[in-house]
Amino acid sequence: MAEETPVADTRRLAAKKQTLDDAYAAPANFLEIDVLNPETHLMGKKRYTDYEVRMRTNLPVFKMKESSVRRRYSDFEWLRDELERNSKVVVPPLPGKAWKRQLPFRGDDGIFEDEFIEERRQGLEAFINKIAGHPLAQNERCLHMFLQEPTLDKSYVPGQIRNT
Repeated sequence: MAEETPVADTRRLAAKKQTLDDAYAAPANFLEIDVLNPETHLMGKKRYTDYEVRMRTNLPVFKMKESSVRRRYSDFEWLRDELERNSKVVVPPLPGKAWKRQLPFRGDDGIFEDEFIEERRQGLEAFINKIAGHPLAQNERCLHMFLQEPTLDKSYVPGQIRNT
């Protein structure tokens, strides 16, 4: 008697019709981070630009579901350095430091020109979204501090957030 070989069932699964409520409902898990509202400040003879970093999420690992903090470029560098030193996350590059724009005797505003600030803002937003979208990075204490604490405690103890 001949053996029967199993044949894969190639019929389609019965698809559930999507309703309007399903289509427009909040996603199951989301994490939205925007870098916006750049402001240039004058402190003595020095100027610097900071950015609003606004986060919205429903991920349980974050204690606050919405936050808004202001961060300078150097704060983004700090986050990158902390993740490179203390985590297993491959950290994407930051937008460049723009050394040439910081040279004296330029005929323009250098790093304080609106066009440059907007390019940097877009680069910082792409950077933070790549990092925050990484499941391992979402558990890092430095990322939580960066996104949710008004001031960065740079003497913090590195580690992971415990999901409670």
